[in-house]
Amino acid sequence: MPKSASDSTVDPMLDRLRAALAGRDFTEQKMFGGTCFLVNGNMLVGTSKRGLLVRVGKAAHEAAVARPHARVMEMGGRSMEGYVHVAPEGTATKADLGGWVDLALAFVGTLPPKSKPAKVAKKRA
Repeated sequence: MPKSASDSTVDPMLDRLRAALAGRDFTEQKMFGGTCFLVNGNMLVGTSKRGLLVRVGKAAHEAAVARPHARVMEMGGRSMEGYVHVAPEGTATKADLGGWVDLALAFVGTLPPKSKPAKVAKKRA
């Protein structure tokens, strides 16, 4: 996906994630106040100034939350089982970030590809 010079200066994690996913087919989409990376239409990871959002799945959730710098992802005051928030300290090195990306890829690789829903024509009165 083409990248903009301005998005990398705002969030340097974008270039790091692009490098971690090099050689894979992925897309980027603005979501959750940041940028999410999707594989086969399924959300993999997301980044914002608050840290990294990692999709790990329900089976790996408890072990992922127990890792250093990780906590349960909350949205609107609700816990999001299967998603983990990782503080910036938890992705400081290439190996740290790669470990989280690999964990997300392991789960998202089990999901069927999503197809974009057909746009529904608006009815006119």
